[in-house]
Amino acid sequence: MARKDSEGYDSYPKDAYDDPPEGPVGVHRGARSLGVRLTPFAIVIVAAAAAGVLFWSIFSGEAANMFRRHDSAASQSSSAQVAQTTQATGDESSASTSASESSAASESSSPVESASPSQSPSASESSTPEESQQVNMNAAISVVNGFGGDGAAGAKVDVLKAAGFGNATATNPDGKPLPGQTVVWYQNDADLATAQQVANTLGIATVEQKDGISEPIVVVLMQ
Repeated sequence: MARKDSEGYDSYPKDAYDDPPEGPVGVHRGARSLGVRLTPFAIVIVAAAAAGVLFWSIFSGEAANMFRRHDSAASQSSSAQVAQTTQATGDESSASTSASESSAASESSSPVESASPSQSPSASESSTPEESQQVNMNAAISVVNGFGGDGAAGAKVDVLKAAGFGNATATNPDGKPLPGQTVVWYQNDADLATAQQVANTLGIATVEQKDGISEPIVVVLMQ
């Protein structure tokens, strides 16, 4: 059988493929450089080192510490932001409260200030004519003895002079009608305060305005 195949191969005419060139024929790889040959080993070494570091971090707790530090930093940052927000809110609340208090104080003070002018007329209206006038210690005062008692008018004059009324004199009735009780007469409103002071000094209760009297103040003694 082998012989038959050999004869068949030899029976074909030879061509260019039956005379190959010298040297290797087919796929051929040239010589590789040292770097190319060492690259796989370097990759393996780096991967092994990374795996060792990862293994050491997990079992030594370093990785957990790193995560805890990160969480602590994040918590502190969040606390600072909350504090700043709270402080800003407190400042705004304080400003709003101060503004409200100022407004309330101004509103509450307005009625008091506006009430002051209204009190002035009341004070002036409540004041009596005696308080709005002054006592004239030099006014002419005539003391009339209406009931005829000896020395009664002179005694009253002494009392008035001792009180500071230096222009008081004792007189007799001039024939005009006499009052029914002891009284202090005065000519006009300007003499009212003086007449009231004379009545207080002599202990006389009745003070009246009288037209046609000879002096600004006339004291008529009827008892």
